[in-house]
Amino acid sequence: MDPRLLQYINNYLFGIGELRLQTVELERFAELFVFCTRGTVDEKLKVLIISLGRSDSESNDIPYILVKEYVESIVASYMKIQKLSNTKQFRSWFSRGCFTSAQNIQRLAESLTHDLAAADSITRRALEVWLQGSTVLGQLLLFVFMHLYNISHKDKAQVSSEKLAADEAAASSEKEKDRSLVPFCRGLDLIPSYPSLLDLNQIVFINANLPQQYQLEWRFLFSSEIHGESFSTLIGRIVNQGPSVLVVEDRNGYMFGGFAPANWSLSPNFYGDDSSFLFTLAPRMRIFPSTGYNQHFQYLNLHQQTMPNGLAMGGQHNYSGLWIDAEYGQGHSSESCTTYSGFQQMSYSKEFTFRHLEVWGLGAPPPTPQEKGERPERPGMSTMSILDGNQEQKALLRMTGRNIHSEHLRKSPPN
Repeated sequence: MDPRLLQYINNYLFGIGELRLQTVELERFAELFVFCTRGTVDEKLKVLIISLGRSDSESNDIPYILVKEYVESIVASYMKIQKLSNTKQFRSWFSRGCFTSAQNIQRLAESLTHDLAAADSITRRALEVWLQGSTVLGQLLLFVFMHLYNISHKDKAQVSSEKLAADEAAASSEKEKDRSLVPFCRGLDLIPSYPSLLDLNQIVFINANLPQQYQLEWRFLFSSEIHGESFSTLIGRIVNQGPSVLVVEDRNGYMFGGFAPANWSLSPNFYGDDSSFLFTLAPRMRIFPSTGYNQHFQYLNLHQQTMPNGLAMGGQHNYSGLWIDAEYGQGHSSESCTTYSGFQQMSYSKEFTFRHLEVWGLGAPPPTPQEKGERPERPGMSTMSILDGNQEQKALLRMTGRNIHSEHLRKSPPN
């Protein structure tokens, strides 16, 4: 674990200074595990205060910097355990050159505590409110302490009937321990040693804020380094691929992006739902969730004379939270955006040039028309026509005003 976390645990178990003990009671040892993995807000607050060398009965405020360092020790330990455990999720990223940086460990910890940063010292009540809403910190604590308290029950033949229930509970805990905020990485099999734009801390930060059903697997869809700098290629690789995460790095090193819950499709209208959010990764990590004020979550258009051509998330045309222009490499992020709460300009300057763009699909891709159950009228006879395919290309043709002369040509089904 991180050396700081070791010191915090020692403080909790043995005390500090003249009151430091040489041994720890088993009840106290078990209490730390229970409080950190499934404790109430009061119990987790007790661990935090005593770990920082304070008395649980004290009413004095806690300096913000101490709380931030405590959270940083949890994040750092989480990343160390990921590497040592070498799970298939971790390997799927690490084997492709995705590492963890100390700077992004600090950024992730700062993002988890930034609600407290307004005051130099934090009251007990403020800490309670913060812990109540810190679901990501709770998940990190669960993962870390499930691994630190690893108990193996291998020889079940010698286990008495009285301990059977305890063993079953341990097996359940083993499953809990394997829960992770690291998704499985897919789609890079044919791309040797391709390092993602993201590091593991950034992936965990984004993934933790996704709807739970999308936290298990990310599919590689597009990278400007791999697929070239082409907006039409970008469209071809993200349209009809289901929910996605888009990440941009501008020329000044600012990293930001958004979660798009709906299928990307060419349309003159906005679409999507309020699970959408924008985020920044550098120089700091922030999430901007939906305000519910409007439904301007996703927009994608091309080859239009009367409508903007590009990709947008949030805001209005020419004033988007995130805009990627069809003139590849150009974009903007407005100073404000009514679609997303707490929004601030994400790029270094409002108008930006980006040097890297990356898109990841989430979960399994949507079914093709054939997979949706276009069943034949008779065995061996299909009602599908070749004219029903290539929907993306047909959409592009419509956008350019071209006629699709064969659109309504179909053979009548056999009698």
